[in-house]
Amino acid sequence: MIYNTFAIDLGTNNIKIYNSATDKITVQKNMIAVENRKNMIAYGDSAYEMFEKAPSNIKVSRPINFGVIADIQNMEKLIKCFIGYEFKGAVRPADYFIAIPTDVTEVERRAFYDLIRDSGVKAKRIMGVEKAVADGLGMGIDVKNSQGVMVVDVGYDTTDISILSLGGIVLSKMIKVGGHVFDASIVNAVRREYNLVIGSRTAEGVRISFCDLSQNNGLATVYGRDIVTGLPVERTLSHDFVSSSLTDNFHTIVDNVKVILERTPPELSADIYRHGLFLTGGACQEEGLAEAIADEVQLRVVVAESPVNTCAIGLSQVIKKQNYRSLAYTIEGMGKN
Repeated sequence: MIYNTFAIDLGTNNIKIYNSATDKITVQKNMIAVENRKNMIAYGDSAYEMFEKAPSNIKVSRPINFGVIADIQNMEKLIKCFIGYEFKGAVRPADYFIAIPTDVTEVERRAFYDLIRDSGVKAKRIMGVEKAVADGLGMGIDVKNSQGVMVVDVGYDTTDISILSLGGIVLSKMIKVGGHVFDASIVNAVRREYNLVIGSRTAEGVRISFCDLSQNNGLATVYGRDIVTGLPVERTLSHDFVSSSLTDNFHTIVDNVKVILERTPPELSADIYRHGLFLTGGACQEEGLAEAIADEVQLRVVVAESPVNTCAIGLSQVIKKQNYRSLAYTIEGMGKN
């Protein structure tokens, strides 16, 4: 069964696909470029290159919003393209394991089944795994034991805060704060301070570059349009300026972590105190976030070695190891009649 088995983590910003035949994870932007509303001209990283640069007849979009499928037709096209690439040609029958967010409605949960079933990838079996559980496995945690674990996944659109124990989710909360909100905060701060309009791609580049404190001596040059003159100009942003623009977002995440901790049963709280808090997700790499959480909640914060791929790594463990197979549940029959 190991061969021809795929695990899929559908993120708003990135799609991660684990191929059991090659034992590798493919990461691409979860974006599609459509010309004249019908012709797909690019997908993945190629579509991202067109983002915020395309003419009016080309729409570049993300089919996933806030962890749920917003545009199922385009998402089906993307799945078929990505799986076709993995097979290097003709698509063959395969099993699929897909990460499903916890705080979604039953209809949204069923949409994941419909997506794989209707995308033309010849799915033999479609299994679901709770995303928070997969995150825990991907960070090397034995989620099936009775020890309480806290996992905070900071994604592009959302942050998921979960308490895990005995292979299940005891408590969870999703808030609409993530990398996209971080980028918007930088855009707003630059506009307010410098009367300069920059794009979200530029803001994302600034945010990522500052993860390496030694890069460019803590300075970043951005290019945009001056509000007053309407002309293109450049400005230099300091590390402190960018950090201060993100402070409120960090506090929102910290406050919600505290809310979950306050609701956690005492025995699980004791486990969390001993083990610390596990931080993952692409946007968790933002400089200062882990420190802010550690300072406020007085817990050791363990950051994932590969934050973007954590969930996909966890899904691969479900595929490879028989003792974790029970963490996957069948969602066959949940789809449309």
